[in-house]
Amino acid sequence: MTNSQNTAVIGLGSMGYGIAQSCVAGGLTTYGFDVRPEVTARFQAESGAQGTLAEVAPKLASLIVAVLNAAQTEDVLFGPDGIAQHLTPSTVVIACATVAPDFAREMESRCAAHDLHYLDAPISGGSIKAAQGALSIMAAGTPAAFDAAQTTLDAIAETVFRLGDEAGPGSAMKAVNQLLAGVHIATMAEALTFGMTQGVAPDQFVEVISKCAGSSWMLENRAPHIVAGDYTPHSSINIWPKDLGIVLDIAKSAQFSAPITAAALQQFVAAAGMGLGGEDDAAVAKVYARNAQLTLPGEEA
Repeated sequence: MTNSQNTAVIGLGSMGYGIAQSCVAGGLTTYGFDVRPEVTARFQAESGAQGTLAEVAPKLASLIVAVLNAAQTEDVLFGPDGIAQHLTPSTVVIACATVAPDFAREMESRCAAHDLHYLDAPISGGSIKAAQGALSIMAAGTPAAFDAAQTTLDAIAETVFRLGDEAGPGSAMKAVNQLLAGVHIATMAEALTFGMTQGVAPDQFVEVISKCAGSSWMLENRAPHIVAGDYTPHSSINIWPKDLGIVLDIAKSAQFSAPITAAALQQFVAAAGMGLGGEDDAAVAKVYARNAQLTLPGEEA
């Protein structure tokens, strides 16, 4: 029998771990699982409830799937060890990965076949807001799915945008957001390194431009990572070939030209090719620095 206070988070990456912590802080009995056993063990040792996924699945009122992509989402739900078959009817699946709208609609249909609710619920706000329970969620699903998810959403989100009564619109809006976010990161890196060629130091760039019309949320959030020479991943380079690739796939299906997105994508692909995929996405600046023979803060001249 399910309990409205029981939730599980599958995928304890930089976002998922914070989401799980917020669920605990919100008073929910929270189970956390990751493909890395040591991460699962760390969450359980800190604040997570004990139990295997197979044991707790029938008790869950909500399941948050915070994995990397569509393939992992589908595998979690319907793969060889898929959890959907073990969930109690009326459990709500809150799917947070950036995916194509058509995929979200497919997952909603397949969950409905198991009498499960499905909330198309991509997230924004970064790892810090995830841990603060202050995410923005671009959500779409049936009224019943929203009702079933409400307690969990209250714990993890500051703002929930209700974008439609069926899956798809949430993922569409996330694609729009990711287009802007990815382009803004790449443009920030280009502007910062361009400034260096003109004698503008990175710290000076942040001080001035963050107060001027050329600023953006991504500039204010990511440029300080470059100034500090700290590329500990809050959101990694590897996220962007996937997310901007999804944007371009959607654009292609809509016969829409997105050349600026394509240009930004190539910079992230280049960064991944340099071996920077696991670093913070601000490390895309290293592509520009290499090409211009510049030395970024924290690097040896």
